[in-house]
Amino acid sequence: MSCCNDSDCVSGKSLNGPRWRRALWIALCINSGFFLTEFIAGAAAGSSALQADALDFFGDAANYAVSLGVAGTTLAWRARAAIAKGSTLIAFALWVQGSTAWRAFYGPLPRAEVMGVVGVAALIANGGLALMLYRFRGGDANMRSVWICSRNDALGNIAVLLAAWGVFGTGTGWPDVIVAAIMGGLGLWGGSQIVSHAYRELRGETEAKTEAAEPPLLAPFTAAKTGPAS
Repeated sequence: MSCCNDSDCVSGKSLNGPRWRRALWIALCINSGFFLTEFIAGAAAGSSALQADALDFFGDAANYAVSLGVAGTTLAWRARAAIAKGSTLIAFALWVQGSTAWRAFYGPLPRAEVMGVVGVAALIANGGLALMLYRFRGGDANMRSVWICSRNDALGNIAVLLAAWGVFGTGTGWPDVIVAAIMGGLGLWGGSQIVSHAYRELRGETEAKTEAAEPPLLAPFTAAKTGPAS
């Protein structure tokens, strides 16, 4: 088994190197393209699940752009970027929940065939991204947030396919509504993970700086107690 499967043996230098930045650029391009694809397809198909997934793609594209800006900077700046990304994910999730509630009562019947075709294409794209980013999951909060976003996206694509099957089988829009609500829940869960991880890193960084800034007032007393070396 490769050492990169263990978070304890992945060095920060390799995670902030050219491979990390290249992975981010690939993820940024794919997510930007699928945001436009799913947004247009979701509007045409009347699908809450597809539109929720489109906004998730948009949020991820913005997140990758931020990650490219902070890769190689200090831990504190990377943690702050992760907090911003996690907060964005939570905001999108709340929007999805509100939109889903509206469509549950006033939305049209989604087109299952469009949902299925776009869902399969998005799953292939996100599955590939998740595999590519898997080795970075043990890095700092910023890197972990990118992995969490890709993982949640792949799970969301599977949910969209289930919604398409449910709409086709039942002839109602409730499967689409239920899946969109689940995707919103995934977004809230992933965003909270990212933010909590980043705050822990910021707290640890602050404590380390505070200890380094304190004058060694107790050093002479400690030396007197220990006495000269034998």
